[in-house]
Amino acid sequence: TTSESDMDTTEAPSNSIVLVFKEDTALTEMMRLRVSSLQRSGQKRQDGERLLLPHEAVYRLDFGIQELNFSRWNFSLSGYGRVTITGISQHWTPDLTNLMTRQLLEPIGTFWRNTGDPEDSPLKWLEADMQEFGERIAELAKVRKVMYFLLAFKDGAEAANLSCSVDNQ
Repeated sequence: TTSESDMDTTEAPSNSIVLVFKEDTALTEMMRLRVSSLQRSGQKRQDGERLLLPHEAVYRLDFGIQELNFSRWNFSLSGYGRVTITGISQHWTPDLTNLMTRQLLEPIGTFWRNTGDPEDSPLKWLEADMQEFGERIAELAKVRKVMYFLLAFKDGAEAANLSCSVDNQ
């Protein structure tokens, strides 16, 4: 947790840094090709390998600044559905090493709007997990320039209807 003294930096809260989750379409496509290649050849995945599911995509955050203090999440989802965000500890190289299950971070961020809810109702989320997840992203920014995430779209949620970012100070 951030103490009050940590908040009194040279940057005022109005100068918050917004990091937007962007789909990495090239990496998503490479991971989809891995799945189809295994299916075509009849081979099995490596022991511990995590294959991309049809309702998942790879997103990334680029850290222009390494010193961040997590402030809050910003997300909007038009319509209904559930979105889960899983951080990945792997730092991909251009030759695309396979994603392994052990590289998936905890906690997982989840937010949703149920089908019976009015479309303009606020999204629901697991607040403690999302807070811890945001703080973990800020910690990893200290040693990275980029971080990757698996976003899963379920129960009618679609990538085109999503906007997701984190505010940092």
